[in-house]
Amino acid sequence: MIPTKTAQRLAAVLAVPALLLVSACGSDDGGSDNSGGSGGEATTVVSGELGAKPEIELDADAEYPEEPRVTVITEGDGEEVSEGDYVRTDLVGVTASDDAEQINTWTDPTAPAPGAEEGEDAEETEDAPRAQYVARVGEDGMMPAAILDGVVGQSVGSRVLVEGQVGTIIGPQVVQMGMEEEDGIVLVIDIVGASTTDPAGEVEGEQAEPAEGMPEVTFGDEGPEIAVPEGEDPPAERQEQVLIEGDGPEITAGDGVVVQYSGVKWEDGELFDSSWQRGEGTAFQIGVGAVVQGWDEALTGKNVGDRVVVAIPPNEGYAAAEGHELQDSTLVFVVDLLGVV
Repeated sequence: MIPTKTAQRLAAVLAVPALLLVSACGSDDGGSDNSGGSGGEATTVVSGELGAKPEIELDADAEYPEEPRVTVITEGDGEEVSEGDYVRTDLVGVTASDDAEQINTWTDPTAPAPGAEEGEDAEETEDAPRAQYVARVGEDGMMPAAILDGVVGQSVGSRVLVEGQVGTIIGPQVVQMGMEEEDGIVLVIDIVGASTTDPAGEVEGEQAEPAEGMPEVTFGDEGPEIAVPEGEDPPAERQEQVLIEGDGPEITAGDGVVVQYSGVKWEDGELFDSSWQRGEGTAFQIGVGAVVQGWDEALTGKNVGDRVVVAIPPNEGYAAAEGHELQDSTLVFVVDLLGVV
């Protein structure tokens, strides 16, 4: 599935000097004084209550270690995060050379939250989920895998500070961004949720027959085959059907979701994307514009364990993505909802 503007903004962080390094000590307003960490003394001061945007004060004379230094600021009481788990996090990243905030899921004035009035900042919208970062630990994706290395072994509900060098955490390509590999970068990461979902799985159960006018879905060795109804015009509005009903948790806006999926174009049945063919699923946050509107609308309110087929007209797909190869296409997806983060 092709990410929309939220995911693209996060990816764009790598095009500028940015992203990750942390060291911390606690505060009197919610953090704990825990400057032990791995790899020596933390030098960055992090204050603010857990669950709110942290305030970060850098030490101008600090030296940042090649091996990232991890400090637990506040210890959570949830499950311990392991390599290969999916996590949902809040994070703030600051470059040490200029004390510039490069990524911040707590507030992004260019991305009003769902339901916000035009011109209203995301942080000013109540009762609407914020865009957070959902990824698999240890796997390169939208951002380098090393960005989340510091959460391994930590508990859900923890606030973690990681301090290190951009060359180690982002990679040697930072030289092309005008940075030295030894430059420092700081991240404060709040571990909001975690899941051990198998990304190569698929849901189980007896599959329903297609409803009238809906595509027919059959499964082979490489995942689903989707047959668009012959001679049928594409629907003007989104159409969806639950083919297998799961009994897992209900998916709500703001959740991280792990899925397998395949997508074809209604007009010719041509496959344009399939996680099954790549060998494993993907994860994203639902209800915050991280995916096309048709996914946000169709998958919110479904249950883990559901298999859903959804036909998405262009206005809920890529109609606004000027020049996109699928801009004018009605899209048909089969989605297995494997887990929630």
